[in-house]
Amino acid sequence: MTIPPPVFRSAILVAALSILSGCSPMLPERARYGPTPAAPGRPEAPLVGGLIDRPIDGGTRAGVLRESTELTRCMAELTAARVTFSPTPDRTDSDTCYQIQAGLLGADMGTVARMNPGPTAMTCRLALAVSVWRRQSVEPAAREILGSDVVQIDHFGAYACRNVNNGAGSTRISAHSQAAALDVAGVRLRDGRRISLTDDWPGDGPEARFLRRIRDDACRIFGTVLSPDYNAVHQDHLHLEATDTRFCR
Repeated sequence: MTIPPPVFRSAILVAALSILSGCSPMLPERARYGPTPAAPGRPEAPLVGGLIDRPIDGGTRAGVLRESTELTRCMAELTAARVTFSPTPDRTDSDTCYQIQAGLLGADMGTVARMNPGPTAMTCRLALAVSVWRRQSVEPAAREILGSDVVQIDHFGAYACRNVNNGAGSTRISAHSQAAALDVAGVRLRDGRRISLTDDWPGDGPEARFLRRIRDDACRIFGTVLSPDYNAVHQDHLHLEATDTRFCR
């Protein structure tokens, strides 16, 4: 076999390297250059399978507290799960009434249930807890127990400058004054039924079992959960409070 002169060997080597280089675009961008940095001003989203996509377990409540310590971290969880949350500037209405690390909770594009009315002002921590509850409790419980999808979650709002129990015999400031609690009145189903705390909590029918299921699940997500079992003030709603507390009734 005739060995090519050095100049031809160099040409062959260059051609071979060019061919290999030309094949490199077939490699994933991440494999060639490493992870793509997040765009300036946007939170880096966590991997698929974040907190909102995981079934409720013994670590869910702690996870909500942990992932909402910083606004960017909390928003990253919501963004990764396709939950619409629009942050708003911090505001102070009085010494005891304010919104910090808050925003407007809108639609969850991974579910069919929508908040009514909405979008609703609340802390990002509360938005994260509500999103876990909506996706991992309310919707599956409705399909299992009531045989229909939840298309609407009716509520009385989150932010309100007031004392506990609307000031009736109490001087303690409500978590609503910091937009950290949501009062849920009931749900509407795809088949047209409306399930409400006022009408359906008593008894042991499927509607009552559904409401108790989502109350019990909420106790593993939120810090404080109050239902008609607590007192007459809560006979028409579930009080869901995303704070570092521990009370469920």
